[in-house]
Amino acid sequence: MTLILGIETSCDETAAAVVEDGMWQHSNIIASQIDLHAQYGGVFPEVAARAHVEVIGVVVEAALDEARLTLNDIDAIAVTQGPGLVTSLLVGMNYAKGLALATRKPLLGINHLEGHIYSLWVNAESPIEFPVINLIVSGGHTELLLMTGHGAYEKLGGTIDDAAGEAFDKVGRLLELPYPGGPSIQKAAEGGNPTAYDFPRALIDGSYDFSFSGLKTAVMRAVRPSQKGKKRKAGEESLIEGEIRAGLSIRDVAASFQTAVVDVLVTKTIQAAREYGATEILMSGGVSANKLLREQMQVSSPVPVRYPVFQLCTDNAAMIATAGYYRYEGGQRDDLALDVRPTWYLDELSPINS
Repeated sequence: MTLILGIETSCDETAAAVVEDGMWQHSNIIASQIDLHAQYGGVFPEVAARAHVEVIGVVVEAALDEARLTLNDIDAIAVTQGPGLVTSLLVGMNYAKGLALATRKPLLGINHLEGHIYSLWVNAESPIEFPVINLIVSGGHTELLLMTGHGAYEKLGGTIDDAAGEAFDKVGRLLELPYPGGPSIQKAAEGGNPTAYDFPRALIDGSYDFSFSGLKTAVMRAVRPSQKGKKRKAGEESLIEGEIRAGLSIRDVAASFQTAVVDVLVTKTIQAAREYGATEILMSGGVSANKLLREQMQVSSPVPVRYPVFQLCTDNAAMIATAGYYRYEGGQRDDLALDVRPTWYLDELSPINS
């Protein structure tokens, strides 16, 4: 039995978890900062770092308590090394180094995106057989990868501008919906007409890269004419409730935008699965919680589709601990000179020795 303590502070979630043998989740504690950053319409890095400092000790203790374990029971400490916000990453890294120094436990620097991939191994109901296609869709990343073994990735494509989650947040702000944009747009789209607006599907053919900037601009052009000269009044009906502006249905805009994003993600992922003979499609990251994306991927896919339970879609430490287990078993050991990597691509990682 191998127990890994995972610590995650790459952005605005302070998280700690204990995972056994890269599969069994004993605990997964997450302190969210959503309410803190909602006033800014996005993550404010300095505020995020201070919030991490305030709660990280409590979060780690809670993860150990929930697992009914102590640091003496832990075999190694896995911490997000990158990519992410440098000030946030430093909080988790320095705390993990302190634990490793005090307990003489091995320290493991883990790639955040690899963590998202390994969220599919947490409490998996059946073994995952390679090769698989990985679609990572989150606020900062949209990547399509071929995974041929543990830690072995070939990047097929990625975003050349806005990530899918970033586009959801920006369009959410355009529609004056609550932050974060993904859940708000999904809710607003309920009952909307997904064909009301013919929004573009960029790079739909001939490439595995993604571009959502043009789609965001198209939504802005559709929305702003109806906003000109209009101001919200006290007590005015919430935008999420329906049409409050002449000639503009918030529900229809949200539904049409969401459908455009999902069409591109599904089309490229299915194409890659067929081309590379994938046994399964694995979706991870915050946007993988989107109901329409899950439904359309399952309906269209020629192979099984897996996605995490909701708590494992967003940033969490169970995924870091799980990725840490496979890196630990493959012989990785990092020293206290380990530094954060705000930019770190998956295809820069070494395959894991099995």
